[in-house]
Amino acid sequence: MTRPDASPLSGRRLLLGVAGGVAAYKVAGIARQLVAAGADVHVVMTASAARFVGADTFAALTGNPVHASLWDEPGTVLHVRLAHEADVALVAPATAHTIAKLAHGMADDLLSATLLEADVPLVIAPAMHTGMWQHPATRGNVATLEERGARFVGPVAGPLAHGDEGVGRLAEPDDIVAAVEAALAKGGDLAGHRVLVTAGPTHEPLDPVRFLGNRSSGKMGIAIAAEAAARGADVRLVLGPGTAGPPPGVHAVQVTTAEEMRAAVMREAPEADAVVMAAAVADFRPATEAPGKLKKEDGAPKLSLVPTPDILRELGERRAGGGVLIGFAAETSDLELHGRRKLREKGLDVIVVNEVGRADTGFGADTNDAMILGRDGRDEPLRTWTKRELAAAICDRLAELVSR
Repeated sequence: MTRPDASPLSGRRLLLGVAGGVAAYKVAGIARQLVAAGADVHVVMTASAARFVGADTFAALTGNPVHASLWDEPGTVLHVRLAHEADVALVAPATAHTIAKLAHGMADDLLSATLLEADVPLVIAPAMHTGMWQHPATRGNVATLEERGARFVGPVAGPLAHGDEGVGRLAEPDDIVAAVEAALAKGGDLAGHRVLVTAGPTHEPLDPVRFLGNRSSGKMGIAIAAEAAARGADVRLVLGPGTAGPPPGVHAVQVTTAEEMRAAVMREAPEADAVVMAAAVADFRPATEAPGKLKKEDGAPKLSLVPTPDILRELGERRAGGGVLIGFAAETSDLELHGRRKLREKGLDVIVVNEVGRADTGFGADTNDAMILGRDGRDEPLRTWTKRELAAAICDRLAELVSR
């Protein structure tokens, strides 16, 4: 499948809501990027936002008037016009107060009234102090908005106001723009489908400071999640403790152990149209976890291992022919032999077999030496792919399978 280079934002009308947080000054750069991507950007500011950045700045960057009051255009129902003309909406920065108003349907200013009227994809980029972000009220409001289809990007960890550090910083502009592009990709070949993706390793505790794991970074599964979202899918990502973070605009569930990953997958899988198990789940875990740190002077411990749950096999047994199931295998030899056996034994539609054991490919690298094997007999031979190329090929198969 050949994908266009033009941004999904090209020629689309974007409503940019700016709320009153210190991070409001950063949104000028985001507005510039949105315009550069081809979007027709219309800014609505709250009264508090105007204390941090001037309306003239946004007017100059976007070439459009900036609105701040329900009464800006006498004789016009301004919030209705703005809502009906928009193709997508972005709120950045989104304060705890703004998120609460959106969750509870309050409409006491131009921005909240416009968003209550708008029936368009909504991306929310929060920025606030860590305590406010982690407060149960905010977490509940975020969950409510996510259930209604809003996409959150960030916040991220970093320096905050008042000299503090923590989670609450506005996401990077590139990630915010990417989340808006993903939200707009509703006409993609995965639009209307929910896709569950797993990524990263699992860590199986040996004692409070050590674990059994593998070299997976999570990059491959994250690339698949990002590609599926860009094609319009509603993506759920179950992410192990790798080095890479979730892509913008994707709902992620963080887990550590194989048991935690199994619980998250089995909770999400019944609502998914397709599952892509890209995670490198540990095959074994210590039979017991030592309550305290194992001391070197006590000598080498006797390590007894037990199998972890085979999540992929359980999914294959449970689905009874419904939904699409794609698995991964990491092998050091006889790739096709082992891949075809797993394809058959685990009831998969497709399996991606990665060659691992070298530093330049597979775990942690930007490329994969991989083959794709299909239950329908359509195979892709072993070759070197970038992770983005492989993710696109997997999503091509996924789109074909879910449309049958």
